[in-house]
Formats: sequence, structure tokens, C-alpha cells
Amino acid sequence: MPELGIIADDLTGAMDTANEVAARGYETIVVSVPNASPSVATVVAINTDSRYATPADAADAVWSGVDAVGAATVYKKIDSTLRGNIGPEVAAALRATAADLAVVAPAFPATGRRTWGGVHWVNETPVAETEFAADRNGPPSSTVTDLFTAQEFPVERVDGADVAESADRVAARFSGAVRRHDQPPILVCDARTTSHLETIAAAGAGFDALFVGSGGLASHLRLDIPADSPPVVPEPGPGAPLAVVGSVSETTLEQLDRVPDRQLFHLDPHSVLDGDTDEAAAVADRLDRDLPTVLTAASERSTVDETLAAGRDRGLSDGEVRDRVATGLATVAADACRITPPSGLFYTGGDVAVAGLHALDATTVSLSGATVDAGIPIGHLADGDVADILLITKAGGFGTETTIVNCLDTLDGEQ
Repeated sequence: MPELGIIADDLTGAMDTANEVAARGYETIVVSVPNASPSVATVVAINTDSRYATPADAADAVWSGVDAVGAATVYKKIDSTLRGNIGPEVAAALRATAADLAVVAPAFPATGRRTWGGVHWVNETPVAETEFAADRNGPPSSTVTDLFTAQEFPVERVDGADVAESADRVAARFSGAVRRHDQPPILVCDARTTSHLETIAAAGAGFDALFVGSGGLASHLRLDIPADSPPVVPEPGPGAPLAVVGSVSETTLEQLDRVPDRQLFHLDPHSVLDGDTDEAAAVADRLDRDLPTVLTAASERSTVDETLAAGRDRGLSDGEVRDRVATGLATVAADACRITPPSGLFYTGGDVAVAGLHALDATTVSLSGATVDAGIPIGHLADGDVADILLITKAGGFGTETTIVNCLDTLDGEQ
């Protein structure tokens, strides 16, 4: 039985959160396909792929994930920008674990996500006022407790003043909430520093708690067993790296702008929408010539808008357009890898990451604990058509302007 089970609603989130635990020396794997049988490891993260499912289907997926992982402690990973079916998924996890309370802290200070006064911020902006609010399942409010009001469990907020005081003070707040209610309470905690998250984790360690958060809180969870071994930075294989960019967040588009033109390979989005993805040989030829390659269908906002419009002309919803583009990118990349294996793979965007692993018949990633930067883990594929190849994933909204370039350099052997 795993010591810790992480249930995440998308693959990049499962990766960055689980890697926070792997960095402490615990053997950690990520299962990319919902309902796949997890291998044995100290820490097992399961991607339920439920961010854009219906609330009922998302809740069912979380219940199944908790049951499949069978861990001593469960961590419900939620998006650090509050996208997805957060309320229904946390409620399902609380029912499935029968925990006494849910300790919720979505802050991830290392990536600019903080919660204070009950409001969740991305850098200097309340999350509901950022580009993430326009996501197809974006946050309806910047006030975190609002995400849980439709659930059957009582909801309270633990103020930043309590968190800043001590773990004992926070634990007293937890105890009081448990006593006041005849159902497990959902306790939303302020946090704007890593020390605040450490305090919350320490306070929760004395309870039968369901922990809920992003990668930030996960790094401070207390496990009752010693670490397996120190993390080791893996070495890339021979050849050139291949990056697959499915995210079209402003952050990712700014990162693409820093990639040298000769390294970019654009798929025609209209051909992708029509299922015409025959560029694998051309991509493989670039890899064969040791040319780092970044595969994308859009590097400018205008191309994104034109692709969505072209999809609507074909009778497709915006979600179906995004799915077709992710599948097209993933298919070309996988076919190219089978011709000429790259030194390593990099995916940015949860949809294209899970599509990419599916196209390679891969289900499991082993994490090293190493990162390129905060929230950008390094691991390797444990199975599939290119098993053992190095893998880096990144959520679309993470990183600085040079992050894609830095990931390519890492996969090219340049630390």
C-alpha cells in the first residue's frame, strides 16, 4: 500500500505535485491514464483527467482514484489557478476517505500563487480577474470558500493571522471546527509563504485529514516512513530534444517567443482539425540532424483565435477544437519518436501531455525529484514505446520567458 496517494485532475498537475514529494527522496510514480493499475511505490499519483468532465463524472473519477490507489494518506491535488471541478472533487474525496476534515491550501508561492484574506491571487491579481477565468472551467470567484458552498460539507476559513502565529494555533482552529459540526468540515487556509504552508501541514499532521492543495502544500506533508533514497538528476539520452507545446496561455506564448525560429516546427492548424497529421517524418528528420525541435500549432494569439473560428466553421465546439489539436500534436510527436528517438520529451499543457503519453502507449512516469524550475519536474517514462526516455512536463501558466528554452537545454544535456 502506498504511503501517500495523490489524486489530480490533470497530468501536469499530478507531475509537479508528486515531484515535490519525490524531491524529498521518496520513490514516486505518476499514473497518467485513469483507471490504469498503479505500480507499487511509496508515493503514487493518479491523473483522473477530470478537469473538464461534468461535475458528476469528475466526482466519480475521484472516488475511483481514491479506491484504486489505496493509500494511507490521500492528497487531493487542485489547480493552483482554481480551474476545474474543485468543489465536487474535494467532496468526493472527503466521502471516499471518510476523513475527519479537509485541509485546503491552494497556494504555491514559488509560482506566484498565494491566498490571503480568503482571496486567491496569481502574482498580483485575484485569480478570477486573470486569463485563467476565461478557461472553459475557470474559477467563478477569487474567494476560495465560494468553490465549496454548493457541497454538503460545512466550510470555514482559517485566517492568515492564525497561520502566521503557530501550528498549535492552526491545530486549535481545526479541532474547534471538527467539534462544531456533525460532518467533516472543509477548512480553507490562507498562505502566502512556504513557511505558512509548512505550518498548515504540521497542524494537519495530528488529524485524520484529507489534504487539498497544489504543489506548494504537498512539499510539506509529513510521511511516517523514512525516505527511500536521495533524488538523482537523470541524464538525457543521445540525440536532440523534442518539445510539444499544446498550451496557449499568455505565459506559454511569451515563452515560445524566446525559442529560436530554426527550432520551431509549426503544424498547420487547419490540417490538424481535418485529421491530416503526416509531418512525423519531417520532425524525425530534424531530430536525426540533432536539431532541437519545438512542435506547436500556434505561437501567436491570432492563430489561436483563427483556429477556434475554423473549428466552429466545421461544427466543432471550442473544447473539441482543443482536443483535436492536442491529439494531432501528440500523434505527430509519437510517430516521430518511433522513427528517431529524441534525447528527451517535453510537454507543456495538461491536455497535450496526457494525449502524448497515450499516443506512445505509456501509462506510468517515474519521477526523479529534480526540476528545471519550480513546478517543472524531470522524470522518465516507465513503459510504452519509448520507455526510459527522459520526460519534462509543465503546466501552461508556469515559468518565466526562458522556461521552454531552459527545458530544451536540460534535455540536451546543458544544466
